[in-house]
Amino acid sequence: MNEQFDLLSIGDASLDVFIAPTESEEFCRVDTKECFIAFSYGEKIPVKNLEFSIGGNAANNSVGTTRLGVKTGLVLTLGDDSVGNQLVERLKAESVDLTYVIQQPSTASNFSTIVTYGGERTIFTYHAPRSYEFPVQLPAAPWVYLTSMGESFRPFYNHIVDWLKKNPNTKLAFNPGTWQLRVGLEGIGDVLGLTHVLFVNREEAEKLANMPDSHGKEKELLTAVGKLGPKIAVITDGNNGSYIGDGQTFLKAGVFPVDAYERTGAGDAFGSGTLSAIIKGKSFEEALTWGTINSASVIGYTGAQKGLLRAEEMPEWIERARSSGMGVVKI
Repeated sequence: MNEQFDLLSIGDASLDVFIAPTESEEFCRVDTKECFIAFSYGEKIPVKNLEFSIGGNAANNSVGTTRLGVKTGLVLTLGDDSVGNQLVERLKAESVDLTYVIQQPSTASNFSTIVTYGGERTIFTYHAPRSYEFPVQLPAAPWVYLTSMGESFRPFYNHIVDWLKKNPNTKLAFNPGTWQLRVGLEGIGDVLGLTHVLFVNREEAEKLANMPDSHGKEKELLTAVGKLGPKIAVITDGNNGSYIGDGQTFLKAGVFPVDAYERTGAGDAFGSGTLSAIIKGKSFEEALTWGTINSASVIGYTGAQKGLLRAEEMPEWIERARSSGMGVVKI
């Protein structure tokens, strides 16, 4: 086992630009409660704020875990363009190991434009077409965090499955993205079968477990997801909190009572906080607490990374969580 890393984060990265328009209106449908942002067609819309940030699940995870004292290496395929160069520089500044980041010549990198309005965000995302490259000499590590990739993810996932089988002591944390969930159990069943910890939201868990309405049946949902392969299931449920279960212990964490400034990266922050605690040998209760407060910190800032907590900030936030009444209970 390579001692260089505690964790390898594998997935995608993007450069995100956040804009806050000054002239827009919100319309909501009475019947479905769906809301829409409207802009005047053909107009120039003034923007009151502009911020750039790194995004992408793997990049967010690598920065989040590194700040919490986990030695993390990032496995990425980027474009060899100005966006890719900016991503590399920003990740270097966060002390993430970039040994296994590959920049493909003559290709573009991922880019997102995010419209912020009323504490929520609408994302225009560009996923550059690419073939993901699996590093030839990828070292074994105690943990791997595998997360979302674009439409052409499956050949890379085949390599990961083979690599994990050759390195049975490596524990896999899996956070499937849109394209992975779209192919369903048939397309990612082999990865789920090798998963130690699965991170999904309630809707994703219901889809994977074929449980259309799991409200009030969280224990059953955790159990059903666990039967797909993961030894530990972690399910987030927005303002309803989060859940963890391993077939014997089942817990629910409440939310930290803070107002959201901007919600981008909340799920990734929860994942990096929870996983860091698990890697450090913390209890399930502590893991959910770390995830919850890391997420609460991130939504106080623009972008997915600015508010990610550092290890030395955790004790103060844990104390704040306790004094606020945020608890973790058995279910």
